Amino acid sequence: MKLAVFEWKGARHIGVVSESEDTVTRLDIASDAVAEAGVTALIGRDLPATAEVLALSDVSLLAPVPRPRRNIFCVGKNYFDHAHEFASSGFDSSAAKGAIPEAPIIFSKVPECVVRTGDPIRIDASVSTAIDYEAELAVIIGKGGRNIAPEAALSHVWGYTIVNDITARDLQGQHSQWLIGKSQDSFCPMGPWAVTADAVDLADTTVKCWVNGEIRQDSNTKLLIFDVPTIIAALSNGITLQPGDVIATGTPAGVGIGFKPPKYMVPGDVVRVEISGIGTLENPVEAY
Repeated sequence: MKLAVFEWKGARHIGVVSESEDTVTRLDIASDAVAEAGVTALIGRDLPATAEVLALSDVSLLAPVPRPRRNIFCVGKNYFDHAHEFASSGFDSSAAKGAIPEAPIIFSKVPECVVRTGDPIRIDASVSTAIDYEAELAVIIGKGGRNIAPEAALSHVWGYTIVNDITARDLQGQHSQWLIGKSQDSFCPMGPWAVTADAVDLADTTVKCWVNGEIRQDSNTKLLIFDVPTIIAALSNGITLQPGDVIATGTPAGVGIGFKPPKYMVPGDVVRVEISGIGTLENPVEAY
């Protein structure tokens, strides 16, 4: 099931997106509950009654989780081919330990950097001009827990969405921690909606990214170094995961830094990310 968060008649709503992706059926849930939580307002409750069927063109889509309650958990270097391209880029502070990490590399993005499909990725040239894209499958936790065993991890997943983990590469290289380079304003496009866990086959889900119509990333979740159960187990090792937590699972090869010379984003570019079973997230690039 595809669930969208949208603005309509001055309020925020959740609705079920049709298979044809041209209509959305509004759910009867209080707008206040949806405002920041988005689709996570549905966690732990039965699906509300349905109301109007609206043309998707008549509503304004928001990020499925407009403002996560906590930082977005992210995994670095989690596809074999990307781990090698990043280790050789000169921006990887962990490269001395080898291209392939022995355990998941975890960082985070602040909630305020989330934007919706269609919103601009904004480049502030006074801060960075080495801005990169990273197409990623994101997990939405539905059942919290601590020290979750890998074999039980998928029972804690409510659903999935798409994240573009925008990165200022020069800031990433300058700081030992990645948060500053990953959390600039507008650096987490998310959407266009979320899907329930049954809609994604983690063993065979394609992850693709185009810049100005040129395909840059073309991979599959079966090529993850650490799969989703392993990621959830690692994150919950002493940290209690909470319903509504968002986890970006890593990006495949083909990011801008992997080209010689690098293909960084510039104002005027359009970046499109597509993940099978979910949909398409598209954002223009503008100067700040």
